[in-house]
Amino acid sequence: MREIQANLLTETIARLCIEANCVLPCDVKKRIEEARACEPWETAQGILDKIIENYGIAEANTVPICQDTGVCCVFLKIGQDVYIEGDVRAAVDEGVRRGYAEGYLRKSVVKDPLRRVNTGDNTPAMLYTELVS
Repeated sequence: MREIQANLLTETIARLCIEANCVLPCDVKKRIEEARACEPWETAQGILDKIIENYGIAEANTVPICQDTGVCCVFLKIGQDVYIEGDVRAAVDEGVRRGYAEGYLRKSVVKDPLRRVNTGDNTPAMLYTELVS
């Protein structure tokens, strides 16, 4: 059995929160640029131009591509022979909390959708776990 400390999850998730909001994968960039090249509507062209400009600025300066980073969704695949020492939920939320603070990402999660009170740290994350072989 392999043992992993929960703080490793925290550190990894913090890093990935920043990376996911500052680096657009090449295949996504390619599709946006292809959409811009064949877009006939001037307004849509302008919007796509802004998206392209934003991810260029983000890459050059390591800043978020968009100010509204949304809710953090964590898809955690855990090997069936792996034991995580510590509280997985707490480790994930702490990783999100640190990633959003260190990456200067906008915190937009609310506790109650009717009262619209912001949690102030973008937690809790949406956490999906899957046991894998």
